[in-house]
Amino acid sequence: MGHHHHHHMKAGLNLPAKDRRFKTADVTDTKGVEFEDFCLGRDLLMGIFEKGWEKPSPIQEASIGVALTGQDILARAKNGTGKTGAYCIPVIEKIQPALKAIQAMVIVPTRELALQTSQICVELSKHIQLKVMVTTGGTDLRDDIMRLNGTVHLVIATPGRILDLMEKGVAKMEHCKTLVLDEADKLLSQDFQGILDRLINFLPKERQVMLYSATFPNTVTSFMQKHMHKPYEINLME
Repeated sequence: MGHHHHHHMKAGLNLPAKDRRFKTADVTDTKGVEFEDFCLGRDLLMGIFEKGWEKPSPIQEASIGVALTGQDILARAKNGTGKTGAYCIPVIEKIQPALKAIQAMVIVPTRELALQTSQICVELSKHIQLKVMVTTGGTDLRDDIMRLNGTVHLVIATPGRILDLMEKGVAKMEHCKTLVLDEADKLLSQDFQGILDRLINFLPKERQVMLYSATFPNTVTSFMQKHMHKPYEINLME
């Protein structure tokens, strides 16, 4: 049993290839972990099971426990591995519905991904009184302002639109302690140059950043060095 302790699972992105391959095999090797093992609330577990998710995927197994401790995460994973669940489950678990403020934000590169992600969050939080809001370019700004005047706990957004709402003082971020960047390689490409840096300045200094990316171009590395604190590394790419 001993060699399966979590702190040995850091999949070090800068290890030599052979070590990396060995470490990754360790992570991908399912250890019979169940969703019940993460001490999640009963209502969230119901949402997970009703969604038809029976067992954590490797990325969920590697992420959920660490994310719940509040540690920054740097995960290398591609779509279709269950990575949305890997960050949505801990994000939802940590939100306090009684606190009527934005407590977490997921930033994605496209409207399509924003809608997909919010759909998953809505389904997972079905039995929790959670208000999830999607905001992307191409929808009426006034509708977003109206929504933000009411209660919103979790925001799923594309970068430009949410930055606009922050700068207007409409999206208030003082309680937003968790930021997820999904498809970070795309978010930090030329298209969104500088937006992420400006956006993160609106968040509290004490915050958790979880970054999911298939590749780690220099822009991702420099964002990480600037804005993340001792991230726990997970690497599920072959």
